[in-house]
Amino acid sequence: MTGKQKKMLARILASAVLLIAAAFVPAKGWARLILFLVPYGVIGWDVLWRAVRNISHGQVFDENFLMSIATVGAFFTGEYPEAVAVMLFYQVGELFQSYAVGRSRQSISALMDIRPDYANLEKDGELIQVDPEEVQIGQEIVVKAGEKIPLDGVVVEGSSLIDTSSLTGESLPREVHAGSDIISGCVNQSGLLKVRVTKEFGESTVAKILDLVENSSSKKAKAENFITKFARYYTPFVVLGAALLAVIPPLFLNGAWSEWIHRALIFLVISCPCALVISVPLSFFGGIGGASKQGILVKGSNYLEALAKTQIVVFDKTGTLTKGSFQVTAVHPDKVSKRQLLEFAALAECYSDHPISRSLKEAYDCEPDRSRVRDVKEISGHGVQAVVDGKQISAGNNKLMQQIGAEWRECHHAGTIVHVAVDGEYAGHIVISDQVKEDSEEAIAALKRQGISKTVMLTGDAKSVGEKVAAQLGLDEVHAELLPGDKVEQVEALLRQKTGAGQLAFVGDGINDAPVLSRADIGIAMGGLGSDAAIEAADIVLMDDKPSKIALAIKISQKTLRIVRQNIIFALSVKALVLFLGAVGAANMWEAVFADVGVSVIAILNATRALKTEKE
Repeated sequence: MTGKQKKMLARILASAVLLIAAAFVPAKGWARLILFLVPYGVIGWDVLWRAVRNISHGQVFDENFLMSIATVGAFFTGEYPEAVAVMLFYQVGELFQSYAVGRSRQSISALMDIRPDYANLEKDGELIQVDPEEVQIGQEIVVKAGEKIPLDGVVVEGSSLIDTSSLTGESLPREVHAGSDIISGCVNQSGLLKVRVTKEFGESTVAKILDLVENSSSKKAKAENFITKFARYYTPFVVLGAALLAVIPPLFLNGAWSEWIHRALIFLVISCPCALVISVPLSFFGGIGGASKQGILVKGSNYLEALAKTQIVVFDKTGTLTKGSFQVTAVHPDKVSKRQLLEFAALAECYSDHPISRSLKEAYDCEPDRSRVRDVKEISGHGVQAVVDGKQISAGNNKLMQQIGAEWRECHHAGTIVHVAVDGEYAGHIVISDQVKEDSEEAIAALKRQGISKTVMLTGDAKSVGEKVAAQLGLDEVHAELLPGDKVEQVEALLRQKTGAGQLAFVGDGINDAPVLSRADIGIAMGGLGSDAAIEAADIVLMDDKPSKIALAIKISQKTLRIVRQNIIFALSVKALVLFLGAVGAANMWEAVFADVGVSVIAILNATRALKTEKE
């Protein structure tokens, strides 16, 4: 418990003891009233103060107002023990709610623990601790074993195992060495690392993730907005109902004023909407927290709610279903040697950081001499052109060859084909193959078990490559040789195929897929251990790049929505029943307390189940 919660517990215990003592003291009149006002003041002074303060700010109809009117009214009708008991049990419910919210925040708090406290800078042979925000790009920091990595950077010296579980939910450590990219928020487990900082703290992975999580509650689900609007109209309505219940029977039916005022007060206690107002947001918060434990970052409860209704899942191929680790698997020259063909391709692509470009440079196995290259021009969806040693080199797909008029040839190998032309004359092609991720096949199977009606893959790769991967994974549809604009058109067509409240989710690597991620109902990005583009573009980020986490995210969202529905139906049903019983005089103040506090406690307990997630 927090210090505030402990103080409230002490007040509850003190008030309970004083209430029991007052009940056994044989006092009458003013003495009896004062005996019960003492425990009431101990337990209820803050509720009364909040009610007065809120009324002065124009916020009249809330739970503080309802509890104040009901308990003060009970004192006026001589129901002293009930007045104190109602306030006591209300505060018990509030304490329980506070504790439950605190528990639900623990998974988020655990994520918040990734926030680094300091960074080690070396000065005059000594390490000094500074605020991570003071470290500049290009400076070198030292990360000792057991310390959090405070800033994104590149390892310049040392090797170690890195615990990434706080970001990915995975317990398996990642090995890093000189030249490895390293991100903030992880924990250095073993060796000493010297890291050159590549991003300021405000732009670092840890800062972006913390900002994402802290702001997730601002994007509310439809169910949350419904409850907010419902409470706005429901509370004034029940206050009016209680007033009519207290006035109309005595005036027109010759009822006793004290009896009907008492019924009206019971009506007010029952009507308090705490169970709904607290348990529904708590359920979504628990679902977001449970997902974050598994390395699934959800930017708001509205996305969690939409994910539960997913009907169609569309995948990008490279970096999503495949590793994106391309390798040259065949070189087929025409009129030039293999080495020369590779050299032309590697030099033309030397300024690009695309996975295909990197694989060509790795196969060339020599640092390209960029002084030989000029006039580099990238053609989106086609390839690249550059002048190398005075010759016009074109390297790309068959569309590029058609554009320049080169007579290219088909290749019988499956993979991405990079055709090369020199001064417009075809020089051969290079075959580059990608590897399917280990859990991609299981990811598709898990989605189908969950009732996803259609799984689709969109890729810019050749048709043969796309169809081969789709067949291997068991996808329902594949559309290949697509430009970025073509992917948006395909998603538009698939959106028209949805039925009812079904949603379309697009899964991409967040780097080249921003237009499609934003067009889909739900954009899911492979976070790549904190890819900036992924965190910015998507609604949901999978921090460890595993497509199998999509099925787990849908499972969490569906469980959360079931809990929300259960709480809404349970709370409204019980309150409706007890409100009717209270109005006809068949429910007393103790049953009213159950309808308020008891229902709230049960709904909150149910909401906390959203925190618990089991991996598929």
